[in-house]
Amino acid sequence: MSLEFSATLPDFLILLLQLHLTMITIIQRVTSASVTVNQQIIGQIDSGIMALVAVEKADTEKDAARLLERILNYRIFADADDKMNLSLRDINGGLLLVPQFTLAADTQKGNRPSFTPAASPEYGQQLFEYLQQLARQARPTVQFGQFGADMQVALVNNGPVTFTLRSHTAP
Repeated sequence: MSLEFSATLPDFLILLLQLHLTMITIIQRVTSASVTVNQQIIGQIDSGIMALVAVEKADTEKDAARLLERILNYRIFADADDKMNLSLRDINGGLLLVPQFTLAADTQKGNRPSFTPAASPEYGQQLFEYLQQLARQARPTVQFGQFGADMQVALVNNGPVTFTLRSHTAP
């Protein structure tokens, strides 16, 4: 079976843009989590979500806003029937956002990651700072890792419960 593709180059580029999956995060349901830089704890939460966040080249402020909404509303906490029906907002839990550009790596070939999909450090920091601003407005208990720092992240994963989320905004 062979497939034929007859789109023109501009059509192909539009298709690639539509396939862009946007910002990525790994969220973990935690009983506690902290980030340490230079032997100082700079962010710490009790029960809630610790999220590792990556920014890719084509990500936008719209993607950051959508990703935050998904994190805050994703139902990963148990209700009275022990089913995952409650969100971070529902339980009024803590949120720890940690920048981690390595999540944007292309690992499909070879034995070494390629960081071609990752945003430049300047743009990654700009978009992470925008995400921080939105999170501060949305959550009373939000803490952050430090962009570009050598961080030590400690957590107690509750479950374990871990999910990969993308913002999936329209192009």
